[in-house]
Amino acid sequence: QVQLVESGGGLVQAGGSLRLSCAASGRTFSSYAMGWFRQAPGKAREFVAALTWSGGNTYYADSVKGRFIISRDNAKNTVYLQMNSLKPEDTAVYYCAADLTGWRLPVIQSEYDYWGQGTQVTVSS
Repeated sequence: QVQLVESGGGLVQAGGSLRLSCAASGRTFSSYAMGWFRQAPGKAREFVAALTWSGGNTYYADSVKGRFIISRDNAKNTVYLQMNSLKPEDTAVYYCAADLTGWRLPVIQSEYDYWGQGTQVTVSS
């Protein structure tokens, strides 16, 4: 069983930055691929970013490429999402997810095995 707990959300003005964290339980965190998704009000949950077990490979949605950075610290069992140049359209609940396969960069929700409860990010104009 893997538990994921997100933190770091909040209210920020457009153009600002936030860093989300996702703390994971489990002794084999370093073997999981990790991803971030988001869900805006009235919209479907969408892929944001993913990275492999080592952090050596990453993949981003076009909407966040060049503004967001996904990273991980396996010693701390934590994955991060650094969000820069935030826009009002980035407003959403952000979720982290774990893929036990490890080497993939999944963009589809069904490819992930565990999910966190989410953290709210609100970007004001």
